[in-house]
Amino acid sequence: MKKPILLGLLLALVVVLALVIRRDPPDLDGLRAWLASVDVWRAAHPDLLPVAFFAGYIAVTALSLPLAVWMTLAAGALFGFWGGLLLVSFASSLGATLAFLASRYFLRDWVRARFGARLAAIDTGMQRDGPFYLFTLRLIPLIPFFAVNLLMGLTPIRTAVFYLVSQAGMLAGTAAYVNAGTQLGQLRSLGDVVSLPLLASFALLGVFPWVARFGIGLVKRRRAYRGHRRPARFDRNLIVVGAGAAGLVSAYIAAAVKARVTLIEGHRMGGDCLNFGCVPSKALIRSAKLAHQMRHADRYGLAPAEPGISFKAVFERIDRVIAEIEPHDSVARYEGLGVEVLQGQARLVDPWTVETTLADGSAHRLTARAIVLATGAAPFVPPLPGLDEVGHLTSDTLWEAMAGRSAAPRRLVVLGGGPIGTELAQSFARLGSEVSQIEMLPRLLIREDEEVSDLVRAALEADGVRVMTGHRALACGVSDGEKWIEVEADGATRRIVFDDLLVAVGRAARLTGYGLEELGIPTGRVIETNEYLETLFPNIFAAGDVAGPYQFTHSAAHQAWFATVNALFGTFRRFRADYRVMPWATFTDPEVARVGLSEAEAREKGIAVEVTRYGIDDLDRAIADGSAQGFVKVLTPPGKDRILGVTIVGEHAGDLMAEFVLAMKQGLGLGKILSTIHIYPTLAEANKFAAGEWRKAHVNARALGLLERFHAWRRG
Repeated sequence: MKKPILLGLLLALVVVLALVIRRDPPDLDGLRAWLASVDVWRAAHPDLLPVAFFAGYIAVTALSLPLAVWMTLAAGALFGFWGGLLLVSFASSLGATLAFLASRYFLRDWVRARFGARLAAIDTGMQRDGPFYLFTLRLIPLIPFFAVNLLMGLTPIRTAVFYLVSQAGMLAGTAAYVNAGTQLGQLRSLGDVVSLPLLASFALLGVFPWVARFGIGLVKRRRAYRGHRRPARFDRNLIVVGAGAAGLVSAYIAAAVKARVTLIEGHRMGGDCLNFGCVPSKALIRSAKLAHQMRHADRYGLAPAEPGISFKAVFERIDRVIAEIEPHDSVARYEGLGVEVLQGQARLVDPWTVETTLADGSAHRLTARAIVLATGAAPFVPPLPGLDEVGHLTSDTLWEAMAGRSAAPRRLVVLGGGPIGTELAQSFARLGSEVSQIEMLPRLLIREDEEVSDLVRAALEADGVRVMTGHRALACGVSDGEKWIEVEADGATRRIVFDDLLVAVGRAARLTGYGLEELGIPTGRVIETNEYLETLFPNIFAAGDVAGPYQFTHSAAHQAWFATVNALFGTFRRFRADYRVMPWATFTDPEVARVGLSEAEAREKGIAVEVTRYGIDDLDRAIADGSAQGFVKVLTPPGKDRILGVTIVGEHAGDLMAEFVLAMKQGLGLGKILSTIHIYPTLAEANKFAAGEWRKAHVNARALGLLERFHAWRRG
């Protein structure tokens, strides 16, 4: 209660003082009379006047009282130009900083709790360009300085930066008024102090840093293109390299706004997600889950049965699923949308020209005003000794290798404990393989909280997977006709015999063969881009796995919108890629989904959070479905219902997460979720009950005690 009381007292003081000033508003004649009386006091206390004036000016600006202009004029009259400028410059900046700090202390927490994620874009802009914004506002006298002080207090701009920029930004206006004060006898009105040309000069001075910044950017652009000759005209508005998630979305958007666009794909339309990743893996997971449910049918009151697994039929179904979805991403569909589709290997010749080597070996060159690189990523294969000797599978080669087999691998080693390795390890175990999963790190799914890793590990082990965390792969080989992999843990080594080895230790961006090196486009693990997804050349953009920082289909599509809109319309307005609310899911059984902070990340970053949990084992629909395991965990600031992060483990966790993603994106707190009607009985009620757990933890015990007394009194 301390802050509201102090704020109330402060506001009351400001209102009283403002009313007093309003009853007898200052004017030039009154100022001259006051100066005459001050001259008498100065004669008696010559050394105290500057100190008293300095302190009074700080108080006036700190309390945002409408006297600053008059005191600035008085400073010029009393102390001359340089003395007055020195006093007012420092006093006004100190007073403004006090008002800034008061706004930050009393109001910032309340505003952030009220508007939450909606302020994230403002925060990002202020962290990047805050000093520029502040300097411009200080140089435009039409904008009340007190409003600037209070509003800046709500932003993340640092106090020292606020003070220094304010000192510099207010100097020109202060000098004008102090100078006018030295000529007070000649003034007829305040209009004589600041003329329209002077106001325009201040505004231009405020815009100068932005003009300078634009000029620097222009010089950088010219430097980037040095040695390259820009075509006089272009064949296309946009060329997109890669027809995965990012490339398809880019081409679709460009065609939708009637741009001439060419899409180039060197392998299969639909990219990794359709052909090797999301789609086939989820089809495999569904078949494996059904086999698991058949074995455990007694949980549903039915006779359990060992499924007759036709491994070939399982993979034929996967092919059918791909074929059914394939038309969504097909050449025919995109050509129907107005996209020119070329199938071949693309290479950048210069910043505007792309050469495509077609299937018949011919080369096809096109120029475009802008280019989007969406080349995706491929499985990373570590330089493990003996790996080539034993042979290996990846998430890309797995599907073709397994398609013709009649049975699952008898002994499968999965190298890697991330989402891909964990999903496939569980699926193959459920389809009959003896699976050993090797992970060098101390637990599976290292990006998630430890309790999540433990729960997933228990589920995999219940399905028969031998989970070997903390084991480092040393080498592979063949002895007596059997393949093996040697691992080390706690200083001891052992060999694991296998029939097939699946390498799933991560994916690496596809960077070679596209001409990036020849053009000098910087790459590390991914293509280096700025916040607009521009590369070294502002007309060449990157999106999706090749750009990072995420490797999800939905993040690739999300980035593609920013890259394409900036590529086509960036001359007029550019948009910074927004990663504030990025969800993801791992489709094990139970599923794991997350958005925002995890509990471990909050600890590592020193962010104070309150953790609210709801156990799905208490949810009616989950109990009825036989899927009563897992939890919903929500992180909020202490005492607030603003959502900082959510982890869900359980059936359809990825689907349940959508409500929290929407809430975080739109700045809605747990109170809004609690007040929303959810259909009974559904799994989605878990979200509402999690919000209810937060509410129960914040019930006012004193208020409940008063209510109990009230109801006792009503009973008589």
